[in-house]
Amino acid sequence: MTIRTRLLTAAAGAIALTGSVALATAADASLPPPPAGWTQVWADDFTGSSGTLPSSANWIIDTGTQYPGGPAQWGTGEIQTYTNSTANLSQDGAGNLRITPIRGGNGQWTSARIETQRTDFKAPAGGVLRIEGRIQMPNVTGAEAAGYWPAFWALGAPYRGNYQNWPGVGEFDVMENVNGINSVWGVLHCGVNPGGPCNETLGLGANRACPGSTCQSAFHTYAFEWDRSVSPNQLRWYVDGQQFHSVTQSQIGEPHWTNMTGHNGYFLLLNVAMGGAFPNGVAGAATPTGATVSGRPMLVDYVAVYSRGGGTTPPPTEPPPTNPPGGTRDAYAQIQAESFNASAGVQTEACSEGGQNVGWIGNGDWLQFDNVEFGSGGVRDFVARVASGAGGGVSGLIQVRVDSRNNSPIGSFAVGNTGGWQSWRSIPGNASNVSGRHTVFLTFSSGQPADFVNVNWFQFRR
Repeated sequence: MTIRTRLLTAAAGAIALTGSVALATAADASLPPPPAGWTQVWADDFTGSSGTLPSSANWIIDTGTQYPGGPAQWGTGEIQTYTNSTANLSQDGAGNLRITPIRGGNGQWTSARIETQRTDFKAPAGGVLRIEGRIQMPNVTGAEAAGYWPAFWALGAPYRGNYQNWPGVGEFDVMENVNGINSVWGVLHCGVNPGGPCNETLGLGANRACPGSTCQSAFHTYAFEWDRSVSPNQLRWYVDGQQFHSVTQSQIGEPHWTNMTGHNGYFLLLNVAMGGAFPNGVAGAATPTGATVSGRPMLVDYVAVYSRGGGTTPPPTEPPPTNPPGGTRDAYAQIQAESFNASAGVQTEACSEGGQNVGWIGNGDWLQFDNVEFGSGGVRDFVARVASGAGGGVSGLIQVRVDSRNNSPIGSFAVGNTGGWQSWRSIPGNASNVSGRHTVFLTFSSGQPADFVNVNWFQFRR
């Protein structure tokens, strides 16, 4: 659903019947039991009273036209404003969530978008994660449907609060549809934009017609599986138990696969956008139009997450240490931040200046670099290549310590917003003289819990 242009793609590959998910045209007020062999991780079947909002324990309601500090129009060019009004978002008392786009008397559109509170949906090591929803797309077709863009999707957890790290953190579009076409799209976004292994801004996608009844006239079950039980790992998309798209780990390659899968997990989203790059691209013209009708809801019977096999979900993986040639690091040459020997609270991502940088850095995080050789000393200061898209009032200190994270800093500097998470600046900081070979720590301190900086490299100067 995020973030950029998407065009009509043909269905690809053979279609295989893989389960016993049955087609039905009416809502079911109760959540079905997990498929055989699966364990339920989380679910919501929207059984609240008519006219009520979905559970705040499960969902965050997005409002406006962008995240604070995020791309305008949610990064897609969509033209509606999201609200928390029950006219746009409500349970219907019959076991459904209704997301309803409405055109007001002034011609402006409103709709709704929600995302899960949880951000840790991840396939267990050696196992499989399944994200599933039973949904009826807005029941509108033809010219009256121009601009309708319903979606059920997932975003990598590091996107929340950052908003500048797409598509590297990953996006799984379980179900998308535009303009009332009888087709479901499944799309993967990853890597870098533009280009990269996921062919951004298009993504790697496939589409097919809904089995039996059309996507608009009936409920269908849309599912996505992340399979870590096979090598290479695999991603798969289904409608009513029929697989229509897959992507393998080897297709994506490194570092992009790890950037997409090595973080804490994903959060889920449901929304109906109006207009934007995808419906406009398929229509060949701007949408919605004067013929587009208002008030046709997407109905969501349930959303569920299941797992199968494997052990407990492991903590985010870190890239293997990159030890310098000869086992030592030259303190007076650039030390790449991603070559750390140990760390806490950080992740790596593709860097706009090439290679990788370390990101998602906040208060209490740290990086460790072994065997840094200062020689006979003469340190004058140090400089670090940093970037920050932190919000107003959010800043922090980058501190250098040697031999122990508990030792007093030998140098530091403060950093705040530089204009974006990939807007790089070289900032010098004071440093005490040091000689010999040491373990060097970069520690990060802030008065706020929010992430405040990315680091590309650092070095000492004589």
